[in-house]
Amino acid sequence: KDKVVKMLVSGVGATMKAHKVNVVMAEAAIKGKTADGFVVTANGEEYAADKLILACGSVAVVPPIPGLREGLADGFVMTNQEILDMRTVPKHLTVIGGGVIGLELASYFNMIGVEVAVIEMLDKIAGPTEKEISAALLKEYKKKGIDFKLSCKVTEVGKDCVVYEEAGEIKTIKTDAVLCAIGRRALTQNMGIENLGVYMERGAVVTDDNMQTNVPGVYAVGDINGKIMLAHTAYREAEVCINHMTGKRDRMRYNAIPAVIYTNPEVASVGETEESAKAKGIAYKKSTVSMMYSGRYMAENTEYDGICKVLADEKTGKIIGVHMLGTYASEIIFSAAMMVECEMRISDVKEFVFPHPTVCEIVREAVFKMK
Repeated sequence: KDKVVKMLVSGVGATMKAHKVNVVMAEAAIKGKTADGFVVTANGEEYAADKLILACGSVAVVPPIPGLREGLADGFVMTNQEILDMRTVPKHLTVIGGGVIGLELASYFNMIGVEVAVIEMLDKIAGPTEKEISAALLKEYKKKGIDFKLSCKVTEVGKDCVVYEEAGEIKTIKTDAVLCAIGRRALTQNMGIENLGVYMERGAVVTDDNMQTNVPGVYAVGDINGKIMLAHTAYREAEVCINHMTGKRDRMRYNAIPAVIYTNPEVASVGETEESAKAKGIAYKKSTVSMMYSGRYMAENTEYDGICKVLADEKTGKIIGVHMLGTYASEIIFSAAMMVECEMRISDVKEFVFPHPTVCEIVREAVFKMK
């Protein structure tokens, strides 16, 4: 992990240098706006510019659970950052939070032989993931031996245990380590954002579809705006931001951003779920097929089945959502995202020629099954 991170960071550094970008490694703070522009201080120096981009990212959410911060201080509790620096493997790991980060790490530690328990407040895992996919994923995880405590609330973290409430009853899990994976929040504190009067909601910077804040010339990209906390979202937001600065017509669209849960099996999705479509009043039709419709998938997977679900607008036939559980899902979802972004209809996709034998053919199977 350290080797890969080092190579990637050095590669980005080299690219910055090649484009004559001056990178200052320091803690910065926004001083305000003067006649010289927006002023930022770092290492005792001031930097002024006509435009300012806030790209401070996010930090792990640490709720006020008794014993949690003390556990973080002594190393018994970790966030996703610290747990990847572990040098020994615990016998038992308790994960607080059944969202994307919690599931990815729970899956990994389960694969290397660790006893894993996941405590989640909701009655389902994987947050906003399509319910049918979430239920199938939970079933597969349980087969692998991961212990799930759903609809449960953690009330305390002890020296060697986690205390939680289930249906009004207080219970305790003995554990060797705890992962706090409740979520992430925009990093906006202690950097002087308030000195500019930038508008925020629920701790995140509010932006328009050009990534500009309420203060002209000030932009916010990535996790700090709290929209969709994914690296590839930040890449696109940064492009839109720069295009707006330089006068190129562009705007940010969030309707076709793919999301992946990197577990075994993988989960990938883009666009509307059945739940979100109903909430928006979108009349839709759907098609759900087993991954076993793909000969390659069937040949390579003997342990578990998968799912491919396609949603289309009932009136127009346009594809509005695709959700998958299974091998190669992370690689296939890009083509599905293009279908949603380009507002392709079921009839359009039926004319595509998919390579055979591949797992991506499952999308074709789902589309042809659509009534």
